[in-house]
Amino acid sequence: MMTFVLLVGGGLLLYWGAEWFVGGASSLALSLRIPQILVGLTVVAYGTSAPEMIVGIQAARAGHADVALGNIIGSNIVNFGLILGIAALIAPAVVDGALRRRELPVLVASTLAVPLFLIDGAISIFESCALLLAAVVYTGLMIVAARRASTLQQAADDTAAIAEAADVAGAPHAGGVLKSGITALVGLAVLLVGGTLFVEGAVDMAIALGMSEKLVGLTVVAIGTSLPELVSSVVAARKGHSDLAVGNVLGSNIFNVLVCLGAAGLAGPIRAELSTLTVELSVLAGFTLLAVFLMRGTRKITRVEGAIAVACYVAFLAWTIVRG
Repeated sequence: MMTFVLLVGGGLLLYWGAEWFVGGASSLALSLRIPQILVGLTVVAYGTSAPEMIVGIQAARAGHADVALGNIIGSNIVNFGLILGIAALIAPAVVDGALRRRELPVLVASTLAVPLFLIDGAISIFESCALLLAAVVYTGLMIVAARRASTLQQAADDTAAIAEAADVAGAPHAGGVLKSGITALVGLAVLLVGGTLFVEGAVDMAIALGMSEKLVGLTVVAIGTSLPELVSSVVAARKGHSDLAVGNVLGSNIFNVLVCLGAAGLAGPIRAELSTLTVELSVLAGFTLLAVFLMRGTRKITRVEGAIAVACYVAFLAWTIVRG
């Protein structure tokens, strides 16, 4: 019972904390007259990956590298299979040509970085720093490229979608520097508490059910830390902006590797034999290729394609659980 309470309570705190933190931080940045494009490309982009980052850091610090690594790989699979698929089922998602040309190469490169860095069985401090540096460079290039009107509108839409998701999570309507700052700080504190409880619950579940920490990270933890992205994408899709899910999923998967894995590697040792992750990394590569195919041009991701993505994820989840 206590394990269930830790998992559910920690998961809900991660969700609420992320929405409050991003909503408050976005409003705070806008109150300080920071251009909306910077808010969309920094606060929103990094903030939506906050649960994965917090859980990864907490797990690595506690010596549970399998949870941290499984969470990152599993979250990226959830983003492609579940979140993008559900958003397309609600409303076909339009693929922006500029987004496809800019983000897809970085997505593929970041996905390939995971097995390449694990060839020697560990993510070193140097490699962790390289990932974080790549995140900074990538963000800088995004800001430079954001002079186009379409990108400016995308940032505005992203910020609006985050605000709506924060409302769903019960965050107060942030307004002014003080109120926005308090909302962001409360969200951050809730995130930290939720991350700690969630990791404890995940480890306890692994022990109680005889499951591996990697399996728990790939399934329960991955879905739990992806709740903010799921809610934001569903809210956007119901408003007729399912195209936001495309950008959110691409950005989240890139930041999960560059920022979350990089930060976890600095917080504690991340060690795993590449041979033990062959199946999971192959599935991630498969979903990445599926995303590249679905975003192959300026087109819509149809409901049928969304259903295929969700079905593939459900099949992966069932197979992973049965395999143990």
